[in-house]
Amino acid sequence: MIRVAGREFREVSFVDFEFCGAPGELVRPVCLVVHELGTSVTRRLWADEFAHLPAAPYATDDESLVVAYYASAEMGCHEVLGWPHPENMLDLFTEFRTLTNGTQLPAGGGLLGALSWHGIAGIAADEKDAMRDLVPNCVN
Repeated sequence: MIRVAGREFREVSFVDFEFCGAPGELVRPVCLVVHELGTSVTRRLWADEFAHLPAAPYATDDESLVVAYYASAEMGCHEVLGWPHPENMLDLFTEFRTLTNGTQLPAGGGLLGALSWHGIAGIAADEKDAMRDLVPNCVN
């Protein structure tokens, strides 16, 4: 069991989707990375590996916690894929903005900015953009 904020969970999964989609249209999930805290296992899946699954390839029941940064994006992918939403969700964007509201953020409020704020190394913004550009037929 893993204790988070005073509650014990059987599984804690950190989840991040990359997706395409024009503003106002449904997103098209392209890839998914899941890191399971208890096992330290990281899985990287492309859409052809997860698009036809009836549920997420990570636990979403009441004994599990799903952690994401800007979780509404991940839940949009759940919606498009027809997957149930997690029973327990922790959105680190919300936590970061609660901590920093009213503060000038030198690297912005995105994930890379939050990592920088906390002194955690991440990839450079231009490197992330270059990686996104590798996705074929993607309109952002």
